[in-house]
Amino acid sequence: MNVLFLQTAAARAVALGLMLGAVLAANVQAAPVAEADLRAAVAVAQPERAVLQAVTRAGARLVAVGERGLALYSDDQGKSWQQARVPVSVTLTAVHFASASQGWAVGHFGTVLHSADGGKSWQRQLDGKRAAALALAEVEARAKVAPAGDAGVAKALANAQRLVADGPDKPFLDVHFFDARRGLIVGAYGLIFATSDGGQHWQSLAAQLDNPQAHHLYSIAVGGNAVYLAGEQGLAFRSTLGGGPFQRLSTPYQGSYFTAQADEHGNVLLAGLRGNVYRSADQGASWQQLTLPAPVSVVASSRSSKGMLLLANQAGQLLASSDMGQTIRPLATPPLPPLTGVLQLDDGQLIVTSLRGVLRP
Repeated sequence: MNVLFLQTAAARAVALGLMLGAVLAANVQAAPVAEADLRAAVAVAQPERAVLQAVTRAGARLVAVGERGLALYSDDQGKSWQQARVPVSVTLTAVHFASASQGWAVGHFGTVLHSADGGKSWQRQLDGKRAAALALAEVEARAKVAPAGDAGVAKALANAQRLVADGPDKPFLDVHFFDARRGLIVGAYGLIFATSDGGQHWQSLAAQLDNPQAHHLYSIAVGGNAVYLAGEQGLAFRSTLGGGPFQRLSTPYQGSYFTAQADEHGNVLLAGLRGNVYRSADQGASWQQLTLPAPVSVVASSRSSKGMLLLANQAGQLLASSDMGQTIRPLATPPLPPLTGVLQLDDGQLIVTSLRGVLRP
């Protein structure tokens, strides 16, 4: 979940845009340009070298997503990449496939995309305007049956009204589908939605979370019969695959957790700002802090089919654990740019996404 990267890139883009605008304004009247959520991603000569945010599997295929609506796919284990057809130009932050063909990607402007052909083409299922309206409708329904003067509902209503007033600018930051029909997405300002029909319809689950300040939700992790959420200011939740309510977990760290992993044995790992990593062996009831080689923010993680846990940080370092975080070791790799995603293939080959594209270190 790479909000820090996106903010830095956005700041540079704004600065450059202001300079160019000052030069051109005196000579040329620019033609109106559609917002990024209304125009298709343009073809890029070398999309594998662009800023990419996440990579995943779609069966034997690899799929990566990133800035300006870029979605790429590779059928040769990441040696070469092709650009997919995408109807938006917003930054895409996360991608997940429930099967070799059925996948979903999320990103800025409240964007949710669906692919039915293994990532070759994508169609929009949700946008920020509709997401905000759904969030408001959910709170308004609660307000009708809540006791008069309920402070929690009043706060939730104010947050939802603000979402609508702000417009469709809030990003989704992670997505997970349990199968081809049931999925979950989370994002900035406490956004959380679920679907039970493959994304045709979405329902806000904000009422299930003890998150009155609408803190950002960065990551979804699934292990065994449990679902975990991780976010800013030490925010963490646990629920069940059966759709039970989300229980807020008490964690020792009050900073941001950007990524989470879990396994079928009740082990959970939360990692984030300044290299803070915490491990639980009892589904989040208690936590142990882990020590990393450097206090650098961990922004991405993954687990291989063989159970290998991988962490990636902003310094371009990769860390690995074969025992779900009990011991962590740095991997010997060539110098890498700031990383945003990591994946290990069945043959041990690593695939990473970064500010300089997708790499095979």
